[in-house]
Amino acid sequence: MKDIFISAFGKPYGIVLFQLIEATQYTIYLSLIAFIGGGLMALLITLMRIAPNKRFNKIAIGYIWLFQSTPLLMLLFLFGLGAPRLFNVDIDPWFAASTALTLYASAYIADVWRGAIQSLPVGQWEGGKALGFKFFRTLRLIIFPQAFKISIPPTVGFMVQIIKATSLAYIIGFHDLMAIGKRWANAPVDGTEPFIIFPLMAFIYFGLCFPLAQLARRLEAKADLPGRVQPPKP
Repeated sequence: MKDIFISAFGKPYGIVLFQLIEATQYTIYLSLIAFIGGGLMALLITLMRIAPNKRFNKIAIGYIWLFQSTPLLMLLFLFGLGAPRLFNVDIDPWFAASTALTLYASAYIADVWRGAIQSLPVGQWEGGKALGFKFFRTLRLIIFPQAFKISIPPTVGFMVQIIKATSLAYIIGFHDLMAIGKRWANAPVDGTEPFIIFPLMAFIYFGLCFPLAQLARRLEAKADLPGRVQPPKP
C-alpha cells in the first residue's frame, strides 16, 4: 500500500499521505473506545441522576460537574504523565488516553441523556405510576423508548467532539493522526512544511467529522422533541 502512494504522489508526499492515513485508524479506534466506554459510564450516571434517591442524585451531579469542569488536557496530563511519576509505574498511552477521554465523554453524554429523559412530559411518569409501575419499570417500558429517539441526534453529534478531542492525546505519546502530522511538520524535509501538513490533517479530520455532523443534523430535523419538563422528584 505504501508503494502505491509513493508511485502515485512521489516522495515525500506519498510517504506523508500514507502515514497520515495509517495513523488515522488509531484516532478512530480511540474515538470508539471513548464513545463506547463513555456511553456505558454515562448510562450509570444518568440512572443515578434521575433516580428517586437524593444521595445518588448528588453523586451523579458531582461527577458530571467534576469532569465537565476539568479540562481534557489536564485529565490527559494526570493519567499520562502525573500518575506514572506519582506511583512510579509505566502507563501505556493507550490506557491513559482511553481513560481520560472516557471520563470526559461520560460526563457530557450523561448530561445529554438526562436532558432527553427530562424533555418528556411529566404525564408519562404519572401514567406509569397510575398503572402501578415502579420507577425502573416505568423508565424501561415508557420513558426509555421515547428518550432514546430524542437522544440519538445529540449523541451522534457529540461523537464529532470526541474525534476532535483525540487530537490532544499526542501530548502523552499517543501515536495518532496529530502526533504523526506534527512529527512531519517539524521534520527538516522539503515538502513537509507546516503549511502543507496541517491543511492535510485538517482535511482528514473534516472527512471524519463532517458525515457525523450531517447525520446528527438530519436526525435532529426528524426528531419530534416535546417540551422540556422535570421528572418526578423523589
